[in-house]
Amino acid sequence: MKSATVHEIKQELSSAKPAQLVELCLRLARFKKENKELLTYLLFEANDELAYVTSIKKEIDELFETINLSHLYFAKKTLRKIVRIINKYCRYSNSKQTEIELRIYFSQKLKDSGIPFTRNKVISNLYDSQLKKIHAVLTTLHEDLQYDYSRQVEELMVTTDAPKSKFKLFRKG
Repeated sequence: MKSATVHEIKQELSSAKPAQLVELCLRLARFKKENKELLTYLLFEANDELAYVTSIKKEIDELFETINLSHLYFAKKTLRKIVRIINKYCRYSNSKQTEIELRIYFSQKLKDSGIPFTRNKVISNLYDSQLKKIHAVLTTLHEDLQYDYSRQVEELMVTTDAPKSKFKLFRKG
């Protein structure tokens, strides 16, 4: 997500109603570092959540292309960076549906990337923590949405359980 200029933010704030300004400022106070990005989201992207999610997915795609696959250590660092970005954007949106879509998308990208994340404990734990967060958010959604997303989550779960347990057996023996 690219931040708007201070001038663009000022123009948008001047057209906002006083009650809306108070709400924006109170929400802004919670985020000290990313004030400009949060205001950009609130003023320009909050009205079109679908476009917001799409732009974040594009950013995730670009970051996945930059992953250094020469060693799992370098892959781990980039994957952690992606998760930090997802966490930040989920806080901005404050929408459970956006959060679950981004976390499922990340998990699917990691699974499809060819990174042998079951061989690295840290990356495996990162993947597992994303699945736990997905399950936590999934329980708070409406039943229809739960059904739609649960099929995607099951696809992520089925493929990871067998290789992970097989790897543990291989390492012990």
